Amino acid sequence: MKRRDFIKQGLKLGSAAYGALSLNMPGMLFANDKNKMNLPQDLALVKNGDPTEMVAKAFDMFGGVSKFVKKGDTVVVKPNIGWARRPEQAANTNPEIVAAIIKLCDNAGASKIKVFDNTCNETKRCYRLSGIEQAAKEAGAKVNYIFPQKFKRVRISKGKALTSWEFYSDVLEADVYINVPIAKHHSLARVTLGLKNTMGIIGGNRGAIHNNFDQKLADLNTVVRPTITIIDAVRVLMRNGPQGGNLNDVKQMNTVIAGIDPVAVDSFGATLFDLKGNDLGYIRKAHELGLGEIDLNKLKIATADLSA
Repeated sequence: MKRRDFIKQGLKLGSAAYGALSLNMPGMLFANDKNKMNLPQDLALVKNGDPTEMVAKAFDMFGGVSKFVKKGDTVVVKPNIGWARRPEQAANTNPEIVAAIIKLCDNAGASKIKVFDNTCNETKRCYRLSGIEQAAKEAGAKVNYIFPQKFKRVRISKGKALTSWEFYSDVLEADVYINVPIAKHHSLARVTLGLKNTMGIIGGNRGAIHNNFDQKLADLNTVVRPTITIIDAVRVLMRNGPQGGNLNDVKQMNTVIAGIDPVAVDSFGATLFDLKGNDLGYIRKAHELGLGEIDLNKLKIATADLSA
């Protein structure tokens, strides 16, 4: 059964039984599940190329995009488009990274590729100034604004601080969910990476997540797990995030980090800021919930330097 068909069945059964949708998502890869896909390593680290080359190389290191995207799949590519900032300010995902992923998915035979985010600043300005709307459309994706009526309340069976929350149905029903955050400083979370990017697919009063933030964010990530996470660290906002604005706060790193284990990807992402996964509460809580491996010493990490 395709993931989206299973989800739709779960929506019907869960709505009737619980009042909030009760979902179990076997179509989404669980953390440390690389053996199901016969992947050669846990993480792919690519450095010193242009964004398009680095994305292509990251997928190649896992055996190609066809490992993740099949002909006829509906794919959600979820960047961070939260802020009305230009690409060089590094508040949003690099539009070249987004476009490169879309083109690879299209070449793999995806029937639909959707790009969206539940923005913090005014949506039209975020989509336009980030450069993502234009880049994604030109690459062949369908770019939509968030529709409030498409949020569905989901029961969070494994949650410790949250028992249910509203999630965007396009993500729940997709065959493939590619999480594409930018690595940057964050005033609350310290660093925002893949797990934090989940905030862009939820509705409701997102401000309420800030109380007991680390546990609530981990709880949310028990519901929707990306097929693959690709961290954009081409330009990294080192200070005054998440919105930034000052180019002096941006560091050019020309790096992409990819993997199917969301905790492992974020744990490595933390090292860009001279931190460990255990230094960030939400990564630690996600690990405690069994969402992935936090100890980088237990992971097989493949590295490619495109400048060589």
